[in-house]
Amino acid sequence: QVQLVESGGGLVQPGGSLKLSCVASGFTFSAFDMSWYRQAPGTERELVATITSAGSYTNYADSVKDRFTISRDNAKNTIYLQMNTLKPDDTAVYYCKATHKWVNRITFWGQGTQVTVSS
Repeated sequence: QVQLVESGGGLVQPGGSLKLSCVASGFTFSAFDMSWYRQAPGTERELVATITSAGSYTNYADSVKDRFTISRDNAKNTIYLQMNTLKPDDTAVYYCKATHKWVNRITFWGQGTQVTVSS
């Protein structure tokens, strides 16, 4: 059974930090590129960051570049999103997504974790 389980969300003040985790099971984690997406109320889901299957390449949305860091630990089947200098505009539900590195129609999504940035 494929599962992606996000955790680490919560309420944080502007300027604060959070670290999200996404634990994968039920598939060959090392064969998948991994991404974080987010969706705020009334908006489209947007790509935040991507990391390739071996962790050798990362890419970020301009809005989070230099503030967020995506990483992965293939031994633990886990990806992370370190979020620093958080802003109210970062408030959203954050989702992790797995995409097979050769067959990109094979994708899995997690259920999401809420991040709220507010004073």
